[in-house]
Amino acid sequence: MTSVLDRPDEFGRFGEFGGQYAPETLMPALKELTITFEEAWADPAFVDEYRHWLRDFVGRPTPLQHAERLSERLGCEVWLKREDLAHTGAHKINNGIGQALLTERMGKPRLIAETGAGQHGVATATAAAAFGLECTVFMGSVDMERQHLNVVRMELLGCEVVPVETGSATLKDAVSAAMRDWVTTVDSTHYSIGSVVGPHPFPWIVREFQRVIGEETIDQLDGRKPDHVVACVGGGSNAMGIFHPFASTGVDLIGVEAAGEGLDRRHGAAIGGGSPGVLHGSMSMMLQDGDGQVLEAHSISAGLDYPGVGPEHAYFAAEGLARYVSATDEEALFGVELLSRTEGIIPALESAHAIAWVANNKDALHGEMVVICLSGRGDKDVDSIAGLGSAG
Repeated sequence: MTSVLDRPDEFGRFGEFGGQYAPETLMPALKELTITFEEAWADPAFVDEYRHWLRDFVGRPTPLQHAERLSERLGCEVWLKREDLAHTGAHKINNGIGQALLTERMGKPRLIAETGAGQHGVATATAAAAFGLECTVFMGSVDMERQHLNVVRMELLGCEVVPVETGSATLKDAVSAAMRDWVTTVDSTHYSIGSVVGPHPFPWIVREFQRVIGEETIDQLDGRKPDHVVACVGGGSNAMGIFHPFASTGVDLIGVEAAGEGLDRRHGAAIGGGSPGVLHGSMSMMLQDGDGQVLEAHSISAGLDYPGVGPEHAYFAAEGLARYVSATDEEALFGVELLSRTEGIIPALESAHAIAWVANNKDALHGEMVVICLSGRGDKDVDSIAGLGSAG
């Protein structure tokens, strides 16, 4: 029997989480995508081509760097999985290339995506340009303002960036807009979801394209076993990418959600401060009121500003396979400054949540080995950080 750790069950579920809560008009497209991915992932020629693109275009493997000065500062042995050094500056390109290959395999000329921090949008636009595909990315107008650099990058790559003004005008609303587009264009369009969210088979597909992060990390450790693996969690693709290969090893897996202004105020911690519900096509943990209405998420980081989390993360939390903690906006700013000044690496605000949690728990981690997934670089965030000021 196939373990749920290998793939979701026949209903697309990880335990009680996941599934397909989608309009009837999308069910044929989801079935087509499931069949296409199953066949592609079992096809050595497809896998070889995917690995070729990761090596020669993305620049994999990314380094696993011993952060010596940060380790000395914190009193624990810190290693950084440098996804910020992948082409386009984040882990999102791993999935972007895979989704473009699937689009090509299905014979569809158009690729659409949603984006919050802009990195998935840039990755999708990059892959579309490399494969000669038409590309449209939906982005909340609030995120377009705070991530203007990535908007310019997408447009330079030939992508149409569509501003979304509805709701909170952030990532949740961009996902909704992209799904509405897909409903009317399924014959010619593939929707590349950027995280381990959405209806089956998306959480499974994105995890499979991102698990290269964890597989490389294990190889690079050369037999050593870390005490902890830490990653930020919004939708959770970088975290699931590094967690999944470690899931049966006994390593302590720690997902750091966005505590925003505090868990008793505005935040984006779907596991730590949410409850089970259906969002964007799957059952998972989400922020909602007593009537089941989706609450607005908040994070200083556009990439963690999402009121839900991938269903496999909800499963990992329920089964005790990983533990989920959080860091506030203020702590994330401190994380940016800490890594910048000790290692000369400016991390994305998303990744800074993981840095901050490790720093805040240095006494408990004293003398232990910690691997942090540095999911992206901070170029896109410098204007926001400058406007907010240093954490001191």
